[in-house]
Amino acid sequence: MIRSLITKKRSSFLATALTGFLAAGASVQAIALDELHFLIPGGAGGGWDSTARGTGEALTKSGLVDTISYENMSGGGGGKAIAHLIETAAQQDDTLMVNSTPIVIRSLSKVFPQSFRDLTPVAATIGDFGAFVVRADSPYTSFEQVAEAFVKNPRSVKVAGGSARGSMDHLVAAMAFKAAGGDQRRVKYVAYDAGGKAMASLLSGETDILSTGLSEALTLADAGEVRVLVMTGEERSDAAPEVPILKELGYDTSFVNWRGFFGAPNLSEDRKAEFVQTLEKMYDTAEWKEVRARYGWSEIFKPDQKFVAFLSDQEEEVGSLMRELGFLK
Repeated sequence: MIRSLITKKRSSFLATALTGFLAAGASVQAIALDELHFLIPGGAGGGWDSTARGTGEALTKSGLVDTISYENMSGGGGGKAIAHLIETAAQQDDTLMVNSTPIVIRSLSKVFPQSFRDLTPVAATIGDFGAFVVRADSPYTSFEQVAEAFVKNPRSVKVAGGSARGSMDHLVAAMAFKAAGGDQRRVKYVAYDAGGKAMASLLSGETDILSTGLSEALTLADAGEVRVLVMTGEERSDAAPEVPILKELGYDTSFVNWRGFFGAPNLSEDRKAEFVQTLEKMYDTAEWKEVRARYGWSEIFKPDQKFVAFLSDQEEEVGSLMRELGFLK
């Protein structure tokens, strides 16, 4: 009788354990996506491109997504890709568009008529700091020298950026030179459509300094063609401990650019939840840690409604800053 009772308890325990195991397996399987398409609003070599492809690398190598495709769609400061996602929304159930702070800046400055409210915010995923880069053979060996030259003669310093005038690369340069005591409205900013073209202008000597994201700057520096003079974080990055921050050089300013993903308008709540779960699960993988360390990204996970609230707050803060710097009336 006792043996029979023990056997029944053991069978019950094994059945419960097996049920739990199968449920866990089903849960993991539910998180995995069959297919995911990344829409990138700029060309190769920029921050959006590296964010989409780095995220895709982590998702595929970790087994969270079976098949990933990428589509670069430059034009209109990112507006072409946004308009495409809206116009073809019914066919974009498997698409995530990467974007960042510029979607707020360019909406405010009317570069395109849409805003984040016309899309489905899924999640902010990373933060990337700004950085200033010069050619390896540049006469400038420190940001202090660049700032001194700008204060003396603003038009003598040509600043390249992979985005339009009045957008983020321009805004970050204006912030830095203002902190150095210069007139931020006199920055000689040369706009290029994507970071790769801006980099080419720097290497050819068309421009003197490149305003870009730290992740792109480190990739360029690894190739030996450029030097990173300074970055805009609150403290030095573990990915580049040798690069000083603006504040330690005496310039009281800092900046972090979020990057994240948006779905098409009217994306179903279930599909959005699948995207959020998949991105959240990615953070625990070794593959993601490797990608994040490579690019020097910090993690900023703001899913769904937290992302919407964050975007609304940033719209107010950035709008105020743009008016102060003369980019908005």
